[in-house]
Amino acid sequence: LLAAFPKLMNTGKQHTFVETESVRYVYQPMEKLYMVLITTKNSNILEDLETLRLFSRVIPEYCRALEENEISEHCFDLIFAFDEIVALGYRENVNLAQIRTFTEMDSHEEKVFRAVRETQEREAKAEMRRKAKELQQARRDAERQGKKAPGFGGFGSSAVSGGTTAAMITETIIETEKPKVAPAPARPSGPSKALKLGAKGKEVDNFVDKLKSEGENIMTSVGKRSTEAAKVLPPPVNMESVHMKIEEKISLTCGRDGGLQNMELHGMIMLHISDEKFARIRLHVENEDKRGVQLQTHPNVDKKLFTAESQIGLKNPEKSFPINSDVGVLKWRLQTTEESFIPLTINCWPSESGNSCDVNIEYELQEESLELNDVVITIPLPSGVGTPVIGEIDGEYRHDSRRNLLEWCLPVIDAKTKSGSLEFSIAGQPSDFFPVQVSFVSKKNYCNIQVTKVTQVDGNSPVRFSTETTFLVDKYEIL
Repeated sequence: LLAAFPKLMNTGKQHTFVETESVRYVYQPMEKLYMVLITTKNSNILEDLETLRLFSRVIPEYCRALEENEISEHCFDLIFAFDEIVALGYRENVNLAQIRTFTEMDSHEEKVFRAVRETQEREAKAEMRRKAKELQQARRDAERQGKKAPGFGGFGSSAVSGGTTAAMITETIIETEKPKVAPAPARPSGPSKALKLGAKGKEVDNFVDKLKSEGENIMTSVGKRSTEAAKVLPPPVNMESVHMKIEEKISLTCGRDGGLQNMELHGMIMLHISDEKFARIRLHVENEDKRGVQLQTHPNVDKKLFTAESQIGLKNPEKSFPINSDVGVLKWRLQTTEESFIPLTINCWPSESGNSCDVNIEYELQEESLELNDVVITIPLPSGVGTPVIGEIDGEYRHDSRRNLLEWCLPVIDAKTKSGSLEFSIAGQPSDFFPVQVSFVSKKNYCNIQVTKVTQVDGNSPVRFSTETTFLVDKYEIL
């Protein structure tokens, strides 16, 4: 029936239906696509047109653009939504808001199933770790006694190959647990019948290559997921024996007509020592803050030494800092309603024009020494009014039709890209576009407090150290 539809449709006439001997096609053009409803000839055409209109209103809820690839990507979401409109060939008495509620409802069975699966996965990982430890222990015992190491599951052909396999399996498990830069295990020279990890993957790749050569279009979803994970996970920090984390969190609330209601910033220096040799040290802190930050040292830190010389050391110089644990040694707090202290100002200006609303939103970096990464400015949208029409934009945008949000994404904001704007229009009232929320991360802290030098208590000799600085958002709202 569908294959016959393009031949029957006459583009010269303005009809929205075509009839054959047995069925009626009711259709509606949607940009480059058609929404087609196939019904019997004795069906009520007015009801069918209403159903068709509801179908066509569902699509923009899930798809950003009315294009074939976008429809294919969201096909399951659309099928579930369509299933709420028509059941067993009969129209259900529902509207757009009810469809949205039904499709977003939680399933108790699904939650139970997921909980069971997570428990099974955890148990399997624990069992895997236990087996790996047993293999490693057996290998060590064999090396100590100078005996032949036990083979792994009948595959170990020699002491070297069995041991290597155990090492490879153990390292693989450890790597999945915690990403560490570990040296590759030494492989035995000559032929080995040891179990090869990752051999199956090559077979799969060869199969995919064959399919591609035959003209099949293969979507490499696994690769996509790993690159997404790589974006989210930060690169491993090069940690010295003395490592410091300097972390700041900002909580800020502004009014939509300007004016800072409240801004609170909390910062902390966390010290991590992994070598006992460097447990008795002093940190030289440089505080160039001119905003009136309140500083507070840990109770075990010598306050007089910090006040007089800006050094962090223990009250009892003979004592050592704890080993292999994060210790907070200094924290600071800034609370203000001074507008000039706002790091990133957001100006959202919605204005009504007829039935729709034109929204202009701009940002400006006031603190030019900062470099903000992965900035997302989230603007709420009214529900059930379709997709916003984007005018001018600096950066990119994402429209989340499920949560009725427009996300304005900027990879970096610094002194070179200190300001930018976005214009869009959509049906609604000016109050619909608040509160605007902002999120970002930065590798530079807001208050200029840094550790410049680390020295040992005895002899005052300098110690190598590494620093990791992060500036995060706890809450950043324009109400």
